[in-house]
Amino acid sequence: MRRYEQYKPSSLDWLADVPSHWQVVANRALFRERQEAGEDGLPVLSVSLHTGVSDDEQNEEENARTRTRMADRTSYKRVRPGDVAYNMMRAWQGAIGAVRTDGLVSPAYVVAAPTAALNPAYFEYLYRTDWLIGEMNRASKGITDFRKRLYWQEFKQLSAVVPPREEQDRIVAFLDQKTAEVDAAIAKKERLIGLLHEQMDIVINQLVRVGLNPAASLKDSGTPWLGPIPSHWRPSRLKFLFSGMEQGWSPQCFNFEAPEGTWGVLKVGCVNGAVFNERENKQLPPSERPIPGLQVRVGDILISRANSLELVGSAAFVNQCKGKLLLCDKLYRVHAHEDQVLSEYLVLMLRTKTARQWIENGANGASPSMQNIGQDVIKNLLVAVPPLDEQRQILAQVESAREKIGLLENRTRSEIGAMAEMRRILISDAVVGKIKI
Repeated sequence: MRRYEQYKPSSLDWLADVPSHWQVVANRALFRERQEAGEDGLPVLSVSLHTGVSDDEQNEEENARTRTRMADRTSYKRVRPGDVAYNMMRAWQGAIGAVRTDGLVSPAYVVAAPTAALNPAYFEYLYRTDWLIGEMNRASKGITDFRKRLYWQEFKQLSAVVPPREEQDRIVAFLDQKTAEVDAAIAKKERLIGLLHEQMDIVINQLVRVGLNPAASLKDSGTPWLGPIPSHWRPSRLKFLFSGMEQGWSPQCFNFEAPEGTWGVLKVGCVNGAVFNERENKQLPPSERPIPGLQVRVGDILISRANSLELVGSAAFVNQCKGKLLLCDKLYRVHAHEDQVLSEYLVLMLRTKTARQWIENGANGASPSMQNIGQDVIKNLLVAVPPLDEQRQILAQVESAREKIGLLENRTRSEIGAMAEMRRILISDAVVGKIKI
């Protein structure tokens, strides 16, 4: 793309040159801190790491997950269209954005009202680049990441690269259009990944329901819920196929993954997608003593006890584990009777359409985002059990399909990564004048 005719040194450590007619200005010359008290009747807005400041209020379910609502809305801060707001505790991660509607924000946010000819959307694009996120990180006060705060006194010392207002508007219009095009292309790729997952579920459901031979003779399973099954298979409730069932412990943990050699507590998301992810854990504080009996080991089957309706009852087989990871209280652990059912095959049973219907019918909770299932829901699930040799053949067939679909998914994710990187570079180059818009 085109470049500007003339450039000059920026005087900034993180940037070499800028277009000669642009200015480098400290934030204190662009903004004043707005400290207006909130008032009833205005929506409570939030600042996302990915989408900036919301245009409307979070619903009750989202609000309950992210913060405690204060009944007195005068405790919030007032924001007005054209302001820039950021989360003091998460600015170093990019939680900053332009305000587009009248509303309120948390007292943990800083509100900056422009005092100069500034398009706040341009400023949002600029301050969500890697360079400025890095600057906000360095200016934040705190010993550790989760204690960092970017106060107004530090924020106003930071600098912005400021083109004339008409160029700001032109850059914003260009980036709005181009990022929307990239986001639409990424959304198509993500839908493709969703279709690949659906295809994998269809393969599993077909193989676990009727086996490798769709033309095999069938018999009545004895219950309408399970329907006809291959004549040489036998119906069984899960409680007869595994020994014992326990759930874990969820102490107050640090909000980051346990480093190598330290104890961690698994998060419920470690079983999402039917593949065990040992990195989904939080470090156990040194003040808490681990419970050795809850350590997860290779050979365990983990099942989510509490999650959203779509994910509750998700299961995974622990085929590898680094050690020093504890079972949390939102997970069940069982062990298969391997003389009757292979552990990996038992996990497949929990992914079938009939199993999902049973689990979702048995779930209960105050909101769709947090549903629970009791042990009896899992124990009384009726399944069809093929001979062990056939289980091994079905697992091999599933693995073959998973490899083929996995290749397509990995290729698609690589394309998404390339698009996201192109989007990032385009924004970064436009807001510091490396390309002429």
